Amino acid sequence: MEFKKSPDGGWGWVIVLVSFLTQFLCYGSPLAVGVLYIEWLGTFGEGKGQTAWVGSLASGVGLLASSSVGLFIYAALQRLLIEFYGLDGCLLIVGALALNILACGSLMRPLQVSDYPLPGKTALENIPDRYSVYSEKEKNLEENTNMLERRNSSEEMNKSPLAPDDGKHKNPDMAHTRETETYRKKVAEQTYFCKQLAKWKWQLCKNYCGETVTLFKNKVFSALFVAIFLFDIGGFPPSLLMEDVARSSNVKEEEFIMPLISIIGIMTAIGKLLLGILADFEWINTLYLYVATLITMGLALCAIPFAKSYVTLSVLSGIIGLLTGNWSIFPYVTTKTVGIERLAHAYGILMFFAGLGNSLGPPIVGWFYDWTQTYDIAFYFSGFCVLLGGLILLLAALPSWSTCNKKLPKPAPATFLYKVASNV
Repeated sequence: MEFKKSPDGGWGWVIVLVSFLTQFLCYGSPLAVGVLYIEWLGTFGEGKGQTAWVGSLASGVGLLASSSVGLFIYAALQRLLIEFYGLDGCLLIVGALALNILACGSLMRPLQVSDYPLPGKTALENIPDRYSVYSEKEKNLEENTNMLERRNSSEEMNKSPLAPDDGKHKNPDMAHTRETETYRKKVAEQTYFCKQLAKWKWQLCKNYCGETVTLFKNKVFSALFVAIFLFDIGGFPPSLLMEDVARSSNVKEEEFIMPLISIIGIMTAIGKLLLGILADFEWINTLYLYVATLITMGLALCAIPFAKSYVTLSVLSGIIGLLTGNWSIFPYVTTKTVGIERLAHAYGILMFFAGLGNSLGPPIVGWFYDWTQTYDIAFYFSGFCVLLGGLILLLAALPSWSTCNKKLPKPAPATFLYKVASNV
């Protein structure tokens, strides 16, 4: 067997490593903010709902792979830092660790290898942006130029004196005429380009809105949209509030063998792996598998008010973390629902509202606690949200995957003709 040398000399593995470290540093601390949440409650003396905004906003900005490992490590690390250095010292050290993102980012650079030159730009990419114009059957560049010429000629006739031409000013007048002509053409060219660019942008906006409406005509996608939003409202609060739930249940500090948030983090990583493996089996319907994780997680959330010991809270934390690993199959479910052609558009919409749900969930649960002085109703509400989303998605997916997964018609391609305007 002949092994060929990698074109990048193995630099791709460096990119993999620094990508992992970047996500680890970016999302590990925000997702493990539940350890800091308890300290913030005591430091600022605000209600649980208002204080929960800090962690929810920090965690709602991203949902990436290595965040699970970061959650596991950062939860234990931040607890130790608080014990040794207090809340201020902990935040200072965590912020210093985050600065390593700059070092990781500096390694993500293109390589200039002499033996493997980078591909050149295509012909269209080589055209300067200011000469790429959108062409349509309306007033073209020549018409714009003619309009300006007629306007300027009329202005010159009104302003020109009625004195005889003795030939002395012939050359300056010709030079002035050429400069005026050049200026008129440049103005016409730029005006035409700006107008066509605005029309092109408007057409893209119309196409995007039209595709979005078409997506929501798919009942499974609409149900998936509701399910992911309700899932993040109800499913995210445990990773932020579980430590405070244990304290409210009078669990002693000596019983904490491992932070509950660390358990959620490591089980989320395991869940992503296991659910991803299950999704590869042809006999498993991935949509129903995703629905099963939602319904089971909703039941686990409703069981939290009955957990009054560290062991039961640890078991529930592990179950919730394992089921939160359904993020690994969510892109596949989205692809099977809308098709690969619309994946980027659909996934972007879903991730936006997933982040919104992440941001809203913990404050809502915190407000329930401020209102009732107990987490019972708060987690009943969380479990109900996740259960409701799972049931809506299940009903939309019935009776079978093949009938609910009717492919949407492909969008008509927006044809844009480009031409190079005259360079005056």
